Amino acid sequence: MQVDAHQHYWDPARGDYPWMPEAPASLQHTFAPADLDILRAPCGIEATVLVQAAPTVAETDYLLALARTAPSVRGVVGWVDFARPEERATLDRLAADPLLVALRPMVQDIPDDDWVLQPDLAWAFAALQERGLAFDALGFPRHARRFLRLCERHPDLRVVADHGMKPRIAQREFDAWAADMRDLARHTDCRCKLSGLASEAEPGAGAEVFRPYVEHLLDVFGAHRLMWGSDWPVASATIGYATWYAICRNLLEPLGPDERDRVFGANAIDFYRLPLRD
Repeated sequence: MQVDAHQHYWDPARGDYPWMPEAPASLQHTFAPADLDILRAPCGIEATVLVQAAPTVAETDYLLALARTAPSVRGVVGWVDFARPEERATLDRLAADPLLVALRPMVQDIPDDDWVLQPDLAWAFAALQERGLAFDALGFPRHARRFLRLCERHPDLRVVADHGMKPRIAQREFDAWAADMRDLARHTDCRCKLSGLASEAEPGAGAEVFRPYVEHLLDVFGAHRLMWGSDWPVASATIGYATWYAICRNLLEPLGPDERDRVFGANAIDFYRLPLRD
């Protein structure tokens, strides 16, 4: 089974997306399961992981309710305020839903680059482990070493780096990002999503633009620790769903069939412990 390990649905009328006023007009409307169904089906994508896009518990409840009506959604990555230990009860309530598979604070939007290392957040990482939930690490290249330290502090925490840690592809920045991702892969058990790269490149970028970044991630993480995701509809501002899928299939063509199957499905199923759905 092929899995899209990173996609979003949202409804701007809900009013809790602080980034939306600055987003391209093409993203400022509702995106629902039916909109993605017509894109993923031709690519053979049967299941998805639905990821939060607002820093509110209300949105997580919205996504979980939406997932219960969309058979293609096998897991939800939600949000809880890690800065408030009293939110443990909220985390426990959300975790009782088998569709919740991970949590994701929006680290990239927090002014303090060291926020994720604050001792006061330790309760949240412990709670994730106790509840069998994973942690989605959303950040920029400057956060990579912070996430490395986080993984070293919590070696049993399941962590995945979203969007290859957003290398600045349009600026042709590579070396520092590559070194940090090598260290993250070498010194931790962190996984990595092959998603979101198109949003960091110039519109219309082709496979050769992404090749050095994809090949580096494959080299340091290996096929057993990478998972493909579309980052739809965010990425639709710069690249089509089928185009990103085709580019990644092309760049991973040197892999054997079993390795490609892992990147395009099995790794996400194993990492997120995706529940079976009728």
